[in-house]
Amino acid sequence: MGSLVSILILQGRHPASAPLPSPFLLELRRLAQAVGRNLELRPCASVRELVGSLRAARRRRSEFVLLDPGELAPQALAEPEPLRQALDELPSAYIEVHEHSATTLDDRLRAHAAPLATIVINGDLAASYRIGLGIALRRLGRG
Repeated sequence: MGSLVSILILQGRHPASAPLPSPFLLELRRLAQAVGRNLELRPCASVRELVGSLRAARRRRSEFVLLDPGELAPQALAEPEPLRQALDELPSAYIEVHEHSATTLDDRLRAHAAPLATIVINGDLAASYRIGLGIALRRLGRG
């Protein structure tokens, strides 16, 4: 596969501890590798970094993006244009992954590029990630 990143997780800040502990991230990587895909996590501390990472995903030809805005969602909604534009330019499919329904992105961010799915398991971010990754792997397996 070379340096192609099949699946990119873009993760905004979360309260308290890191939402993806190393053993869990290793589990996700193993699931992806089992079907010949690479998985990379890119933490984003700001909306600007999130937008830059989406643009980098386009340049790196990521095949799929799991977008977890975390605590960045309210900031992104306050000034939606940069994130909306970056999502519209994304050539790959993406899935929103959330721990709480309060962090979902709304229609102000979705001009042309709506997510393939929005996964919210309130209080269980790990379950949201597992479901999102499962959908991504099934979609990539069809290509």
